Amino acid sequence: MIIVTGATGNVGRTLVRTLTEQGREVTAVSRRITASDVPHGVRPVPADLAQPAAGLPSADAVFLLVGGDLMMTGDPARVVAQFADAGKIVLLSSQGVATRPNSVSHGVAFAAFEQAVMESGIGWTILRPGGFASNSYAWAPSIKATRTAAAPFGEVGLPVIDPDDIAAVAVAALTQPGHTNAIYELTGPELTTPRQRAAAIADAIGEPVTFIDQTRQVARAQLLTFMPASVADTTLDILGAPTVHEQTVSPDVERILGRSPGTFADWAKRNAEIFR
Repeated sequence: MIIVTGATGNVGRTLVRTLTEQGREVTAVSRRITASDVPHGVRPVPADLAQPAAGLPSADAVFLLVGGDLMMTGDPARVVAQFADAGKIVLLSSQGVATRPNSVSHGVAFAAFEQAVMESGIGWTILRPGGFASNSYAWAPSIKATRTAAAPFGEVGLPVIDPDDIAAVAVAALTQPGHTNAIYELTGPELTTPRQRAAAIADAIGEPVTFIDQTRQVARAQLLTFMPASVADTTLDILGAPTVHEQTVSPDVERILGRSPGTFADWAKRNAEIFR
């Protein structure tokens, strides 16, 4: 049996579906989850990993997602200890552990969970994705309303990754041999700029989308409405002045899956209805 935490998120939802289609027994865990959120046959378990997770069964493998409050304030050793009987843990971490090691939100917090997993005595695999293609969901309201998409640093490219590719790598790590005690860095196949991503969405929906190049100050003010200042500032640093490492396409997705990762244009076409 495989436990998937963060089961209703951009990665977890696809991961649960794929494992179920393979005939795997899956328990889907999220803070607020019901049977309507998961495929037939999957056991939904509402649980907060920051609290003792009564009701979580023993598992052969666990996909561990730590985000939000849990990442910033949770006790990594305590969280990991809840899965002490598992045969393997696949941790969704962040590229920032390598590229922004001094950033509390992007490096330090994730590194603490990586260390807890590595020291648990359980077999582990760590996934370190860069930026998600699905971050562009933030444009959906403005594209629907006014066919505009606003972002800072319109000409700066990053190799954003399709969350479905992260899920596919997680499936391999959870179910196939050869991935124990490995760290994989996951990126898309090419650098795309915000302006190019807006154009890809326009192509996907068959309507023109005007790109608005924001100043850093305007973008920061928007980010501060839903994230702490330190997180906003590091996020803007990555978007506006990425390191060479952050702009490098990793071969890990292709090596593990035997195919190239999906492009942003592929992702936009598959999600076009969200922007129409």
